[in-house]
Amino acid sequence: MIDEAPDAEANTLALYDEIIDVRSPEEFAEDHLPGAINLPVLSNMERAEVGTIYKQESKFRARRIGAAYVARNVARHLETALCNKPADYRPLVYCWRGGMRSGAMATILAQVGWRTGVLKGGYKTWRRCVVEALRDSDAPFNVILLDGQTGTAKSEILGRLAALGVQTLDLEALAAHRGSVFGGLAAKAQPGQKHFESQIWNALRACDNDRPILIEAESNRIGRCEIPQRLWQSMLTAPHIVVHSDARTRANYLVHAYADITQDREHITAAIDRLAPYQSKEQITIWRDMADTEHYAALAASLMLEHYDPLYDRSRTKRADKTLAEFSLERLDIAGINAAAEKIHDIIEAPIG
Repeated sequence: MIDEAPDAEANTLALYDEIIDVRSPEEFAEDHLPGAINLPVLSNMERAEVGTIYKQESKFRARRIGAAYVARNVARHLETALCNKPADYRPLVYCWRGGMRSGAMATILAQVGWRTGVLKGGYKTWRRCVVEALRDSDAPFNVILLDGQTGTAKSEILGRLAALGVQTLDLEALAAHRGSVFGGLAAKAQPGQKHFESQIWNALRACDNDRPILIEAESNRIGRCEIPQRLWQSMLTAPHIVVHSDARTRANYLVHAYADITQDREHITAAIDRLAPYQSKEQITIWRDMADTEHYAALAASLMLEHYDPLYDRSRTKRADKTLAEFSLERLDIAGINAAAEKIHDIIEAPIG
């Protein structure tokens, strides 16, 4: 049996055991519904071939060739990814517009005996929801910023607060980037802009906007990912909680937090070179020498004092001056981070009255 899923809302998607994106791997990589798996009915090359034949030769021939590809690919999925699914398995299938590709897959899965849903409008339905929520709406999100200079363990504090039940949105985790020229993650590539937005909206729609959502203060770009306009405007006017720590403590923390970067000499040298438009040649040479001699704590301290702290001071002037709390951290170890998280938890969750 085939059902039509009318929208991409969380309560609709929750009715299904699995979300299957049948588009090509290239389309899936650009963006997809959160949690979806990719079982393409046409590969990248097959989709390009069928599309060319459809436009330049014959629509009938394109459909016949495409149908053969689809049949073979669906058969392979039934023998592999879907081979152990139970009789009551309920998948939701979608393609670009909810048309031929998802319809073909759903028909075969329904013939197996699985109650299969097809997302009305396909991926375009989901993308429209994301754009309307994050770009077209002006309604503010109930945001509080976790603010502080580079190296004050904000990301770790944010993670601890999430464990304590505070609503959080970790933009750096979603962007797979730590927010500086040194911030790329070697083990994980950044998502494209569309998928970054999909992840943000999926996280925000699970939040209760009557309660505050804690977000680390960022610039409007995290690596190559841009924070969507509605969220960015909410962040610019949000109250903030500021954490401080001295330069030596922050430098030592950064050496630990960026341990993966210090193991990659080419990465760290390239990152230093990207600061050349903003610093003198002499300063770039000093930083390169520190990296070459593995004086990473000194390098971190110098980068903070000469580049990132002034950058932070300038960026903070662009945000609303609404400070809820401000305190200094003497330690940035596990105990210090836990203590900071507990203080912030008490501030955010304090009853109003």
